[in-house]
Parts: sequence; C-alpha cells; structure tokens
Amino acid sequence: MSSASMRKLIQKKFKIRGYALKVDALDEILSFVNRFKDAEEEALKLLLDDLQSKSQKLGVKSSIIDKDSVSRVISSLVEADEAFEENPSSVSSKSALRFIDAFDIPKFRYDPIRKQFHQHVGRLPIHGDASAKAALYKDRFLLLFQRIHRDQHFSKPAFDSDISHCGSCEIAPIQSLVGQTCTKWVMGLISQLEDGHFYLEDLTASVEIDLSKAISFHFSLTTKYKITTGFLSENTIVVAEGEMLYDGIFQVRTCGFPPLEDREKSLKALAGHDLFGGGALTKEETLRLADLEKRAVNDMFVVLSDVWLDDEEAMRNLETVLDGFESQEVVPSLFVFMGNFSSHPCDLSFHSITTLRGQFGKLGNMIGAHSRLKDQSQFLFIPGPDDAGPSTALPRCPLPKYLTEELRKQIPNAKFLSNPCRIKFYTQEIVFFRHDLLYRMRRSCLIPPSTEETDDPFEHLVATITHQSHLCPLPLIIQPVIWNYDHSLHLYPSPHTIVLADKSEQKAFKYTGITCFNPGSFSNDNTFVAYRPCTQEVELSAL
Repeated sequence: MSSASMRKLIQKKFKIRGYALKVDALDEILSFVNRFKDAEEEALKLLLDDLQSKSQKLGVKSSIIDKDSVSRVISSLVEADEAFEENPSSVSSKSALRFIDAFDIPKFRYDPIRKQFHQHVGRLPIHGDASAKAALYKDRFLLLFQRIHRDQHFSKPAFDSDISHCGSCEIAPIQSLVGQTCTKWVMGLISQLEDGHFYLEDLTASVEIDLSKAISFHFSLTTKYKITTGFLSENTIVVAEGEMLYDGIFQVRTCGFPPLEDREKSLKALAGHDLFGGGALTKEETLRLADLEKRAVNDMFVVLSDVWLDDEEAMRNLETVLDGFESQEVVPSLFVFMGNFSSHPCDLSFHSITTLRGQFGKLGNMIGAHSRLKDQSQFLFIPGPDDAGPSTALPRCPLPKYLTEELRKQIPNAKFLSNPCRIKFYTQEIVFFRHDLLYRMRRSCLIPPSTEETDDPFEHLVATITHQSHLCPLPLIIQPVIWNYDHSLHLYPSPHTIVLADKSEQKAFKYTGITCFNPGSFSNDNTFVAYRPCTQEVELSAL
C-alpha cells in the first residue's frame, strides 16, 4: 500500500473511532505501521485498541490526538514487544507448535435466535444419549445454515422486489413446500429414511426427493452457478433448487454444496470465540506470532503414513529417511508418524500386541540413534483406522500407553494424539486426519461427480469436506462417530492446511486457499511429504 493510501486509511480508521489526528501524530503512526510489512492494518487496529483501552492510564484526554499522545501508546506497545523478544518462553501459549487432541477441542453451538455461538459448559460423556445424536445433525446443519445466510446469492432481498418471489435464491424452509408449485430453493441433509427412498431434511420437516434429473453445481464469482466438484452422498448437506410434484415428491433440478466462506469473514462472525482449540490469542499475540511465523522459513514437517513397524523393508526405508534428514544443515522441526502401525488390523483376531509393543521400542531406538533429530525435532504419533484402540468410532483415542511405553522412554519429546488432531504453528491452523476416506466417499456417492472441472478423485474429496466443513460427512452406519465429539471433525473456520492421509495415491491440491495433501502410503509406495508451513509449500517425496 502506498504512503498516501495508508495515510487516508489511518485517518479513516481514527475518525470511525471518534478521533481527529494532528499532522505530526499522523506521521508518527505512519512510521509505526510501516514496521509491519504486509500487516499494516493489523498493527493499526492494535494501536487503536490500545489507545482506547489505556487512554486514561496514558494521559490521553482529548479526542484530538497529538504526537505526544501517540508516542506514549506506541512506546507501551514497543516495550511489551521487547519484553517478549527477551523472554519469549515466559508465555507458554506463544510456542511455535501447539498440539491439540480431539477430546480437548472446545464445543460451540450456534443459537439461531440470538445469531451467535455459545460454548458448551460441563463434561461431555463418551456415551451420549439419543438427544446427543439428534444434536449432532442439528449442529452440523446450523453451522452451514449461518454461513450460507451471509452469502450474497442466498441473502434475503432488502426490498419486496421481483426477485423475492418465485425464482429467488432465498432459502425456504422445507415445511413451506406444502401446497407450492413454483420453483424453490431449500437446504437440507440427504437421508435415506426408507430403503431406496431419499429425503431432504431441515429443522422444520422432511421431503422425499427425486435426484434422477439433478445436476450438481456451485456458485462462482463469474457465473450464477456451474457444475461443481465433489461427492454428493447420503449425510451431506446440500442446497437444492426444484419444485414440488403432485405426488408430494420434490423434483430436484440443481443440487450442490453450500458455498464456502472466506476465513476472515468466518472469524468476524465468531466474535473472538476459539473453535479450533489451543486457546484464543489477543491481538498483540497474533501480531507478534505472525511476525515470528514469517521468519520461520527453515521450519519443516515430515509426514509419513502407514508406517508398518512389523515390515522389515519399511523399517529399513524409514532409517534411510532419518539418515537423510540427520545429515541436513537444519533438521525438520516435526516428524508426523501416522498409522496404521501394523500390516495387519489390530482387531480381536490380532494376537501380537506384545510383539507390537517391542516394535515401538525398536522405533524409539532407531530415532534415538539420530542424536540431532532426537534433540532438535519433535515427533507426533497418530493412530490409523486399523490400529489398537477401544473402538473404530471417530475421533479415535491416542495409541494405548502399553504399546508406546518403550518408545516414550527413548524419546521424551514424542507426542501421542487422537485421530483426527490439530496443530497450531504460530498463527496457522493445521488438521491431521488418517482415514481411508476416498474409497468410502466414492462408494457412497449418489450422483456421479462431474468431470467438467476435474476428474481427480482427490480433488473431489477435498471439495466435499471443505464445503461441508466436516472431515467425514458419511452416514454413521458406514463410519461411526462419537456423538458428543462430532465437533472435533468440524472444519470451521477453514483451516490453513488439511492433511488427509489415505492409502490411495500421493496427492497435493490447493483449494480456495486451503492447502490439502495426502502423503501416500509409506510402507506400500515409499512415499512421504516434506511440508514447509511458513510458505505452505508441499514437497511430494519418495525413496
């Protein structure tokens, strides 16, 4: 932004808050915000907030701001920043990496009456009652419902014009379809209430739908709608256009996912609530962490999936990978090992738990033999769908301590989290999920995905989960979910990066600014990913 444009912006922002600036004060503020390249507006907002909150303490008594008043506010900010630089470890929340287990993620619900989110208070039992299952679907629906009502295509017309009648994109409740013959837009969850009969449900009613003539779409900036990517399956929430037939069936003409929303717009709607987990950050903390993040150009995550500890060839290849990174000038800051950790499912027929425990101990010895990695890198372990655990429902608990005890002794800085789990890297939000999701989504698809934009199944998968704001929008009969912890699978607001580890082919895809990749199956294909979070650069690697 040019100097003249920044001056106008500063004056405008201060005028909105009820302040007038003298020329010397404007120069002082311009000098301050120019210190923060590409974050000038955030710095300006921080300065204004500090000015308002500390005006009496700093002796600012007039709405006409002079240089001395501005200098006192800037000095207080600079002193706090210098104190942080001298002792960055004094506040633990400012560490570069924060690991968030699925069972520690706060639960928020949207109140459609007050139009705001509120946090659930109290414990969340693993075994929920029937109301918890109903709330699961209600929470998913309301999450997308509040998002779509901010979209320009579906917002209610300001005046009673022609577009407010038949042909409007305004979402109508399904209950209002009774007795209607004109075209309507509705939003609901696709469900199969009877064998072979699909219905669309919202909070008011349900209606049987006919998808035989439907085409899938999504709204774009260039056209009203166009053919979309993604898997339309049972349990997904869709926006549909159609009309009621005389037999009470809703004939769907066009059907697609609710449009995505820009991350910054979502954050504003949350009014400071932290849905990701890890703790909300103040504006000062966010600004400092963003500055530190830009400097972290050497940080790298190495992500491997399907690390079979009982496969000798896989272990030899893993040692080759560790040897290679041990010899690098800067070692990776994080290694992510994702399951499955055995070539055979750890189910009731699995009788080698003691052997697997010893294999985890051997892995600990292997990592411990690489002194630089052991001392300077962190190690994260995430269970796979066939690993040992109390159930196959999502989210899955961390690996049992009995299995990993020997490894923990060798590698004290190893982390064992749930599947899925989350990481905060400074200000970036990263989600890790290990599941063979692509195969299941393709099997559950009701309408063949369009090949107009892409014929890559991974890109269809990414579009599905991002538009649904959910990691696994499959029927519960196909993939069970712990009802009270379904919120841990939500993707709202959209994170910066999603790691979808799958046994399918290694892939990387950037969709609407969200970086998504599958590291591939290390034991099958010898593939893995080196990821640089600072630049969101994905390096697809293989031996």
